[in-house]
Amino acid sequence: MSIDLAVVGSINADITAVTSRLPATGETVGGGRLLRSPGGKGANQAAAAARLGARTRMIGAVGRDASGQAMKRALDRAGVDRRDVAEVDVETGTALIMVDAQGENQIAVCEGANARVHLDEVEFAADEAVLTQLEISMDLVSELAVRVPGYFAVNAAPALPLPAEVVQRADLIIVNETEYFLLPQLEEARLVAVTYGSRGSSLLARDEQIAFAEALPKAPVSTVGAGDAFAAALTIALRTGLRPERALRAANAVGAAAVMDAAAQPALDPFEVYLDGDD
Repeated sequence: MSIDLAVVGSINADITAVTSRLPATGETVGGGRLLRSPGGKGANQAAAAARLGARTRMIGAVGRDASGQAMKRALDRAGVDRRDVAEVDVETGTALIMVDAQGENQIAVCEGANARVHLDEVEFAADEAVLTQLEISMDLVSELAVRVPGYFAVNAAPALPLPAEVVQRADLIIVNETEYFLLPQLEEARLVAVTYGSRGSSLLARDEQIAFAEALPKAPVSTVGAGDAFAAALTIALRTGLRPERALRAANAVGAAAVMDAAAQPALDPFEVYLDGDD
C-alpha cells in the first residue's frame, strides 16, 4: 500500500484499571487489575496506520522521563517514524483510564508534554495525508489547516468547538455520535464520518448521508483504541480511493479487530486483510 501519512497529535502513557464495573460519583470499586501501556490519540492512530501498512510519521512531544522513552520505543515497535517527536522539559502526557467488564471506559487526560507540540521545522508534502486530533492545542490544529497542502483529516475528539477555518479546510472530520451532536457546526463540513458503536458508521456530506456500513458483531474486551484504529483506517481507505461504503466497511472491520485487544495500540493485520470482496 503506497500511502504516506503524518499524524500530528498526543502521546500518552496510559494507566488503566480494569474493573467489573465503572464507579459512580464518589464510589470506590475494588478488585481491579492495573495495566500500563502506550497511548494518546495521536500515537494510537499513528501505530494503527503503520501496522495497517501506511508509511507513517508521528509529530508530537514527550517528556525527558522514563514514560517518554517507553512511548518512543512503542512507536518504534509499531513501525512509526518518530524523528519529529520532540523531547521537552515537562512530564510525558498521561491518561488515567477505567475499563469495565463490557469494555466501556472512562478517561481523564493530563496533557503534559502534549501542550508543547509544535510545527517548527516540520514540512508537509502535497501527496502526504495529515491526520490530527484535539488532544493538542486548537491553535496548532488551526495552523495545520493553513499549512497542510494535501489531504487533511481531523478526529474532532474530545468534542471541542472547531474554528470555522478548520471545518472549511478539512477533507474529512471523524467523530462519534455524541461528538457530532455536540458540534452542530459539522453540518456544514464537506465530509464527516460518524461512528455509532455497535450500530455501525456513516459518511455525511454537509449533513446528508452518502454512505452507511453496519458494525461487525463483537463482544468487546476494550473500546479504548477502537475509535483511533477506525480513524486511521478510514483515512487510509479514502486516500486509497475506495468508494465511501467500502471504505466504511473496512474501517469498521479494523475497529472491530481493535475492540478484541485490551491495548490502546492493538496488534493489527495489513489493511488488505480488512477489505471485503466487493469492488
